Amino acid sequence: MEKQNKKIGFTIGKFAPFHKGHQYLIETALKEMDKVIVIVYDTDLIDIKTEKRAEWIKKIYPNVEIKLAHNPPMQYGLDEESVSIQMEYLSKIMENETPTHFYSSEKYGACVARYMNLIDRRVDDERIEVPVRSTMIRENLEVNKKWMDECVYNDYKKSNL
Repeated sequence: MEKQNKKIGFTIGKFAPFHKGHQYLIETALKEMDKVIVIVYDTDLIDIKTEKRAEWIKKIYPNVEIKLAHNPPMQYGLDEESVSIQMEYLSKIMENETPTHFYSSEKYGACVARYMNLIDRRVDDERIEVPVRSTMIRENLEVNKKWMDECVYNDYKKSNL
């Protein structure tokens, strides 16, 4: 029987590619929560399928629950309409879950937390602890490979040959 007051955290991302900043966020959630859910969004930013990106996370963190977000809405932004469209989509993915916290390193974290009535748990949004972004890796893989787990680096490098 599940205990009441179970702390459930979740995060979302494209993980394009998955890097040590994402790992820091997930590790923080794992330390603080009873259960952690990671939602992996489709993206065309890299030529690696959503399932493979989810596999990276599951390999490194077998205790997290993974959900795939296929065909997400294309409208992004922090304006009311964009947030509403994205939150409706996200709510459908999370419909059988009862999260208590939303983990992110982005400004949209406040919107997600407010919309879903969750605690907004921001982790290293200034990128001080782990100064990396996926765009840095996409722009210069070899210089930034130190920010990636070896399994991610190897798959990502193959996709860019």
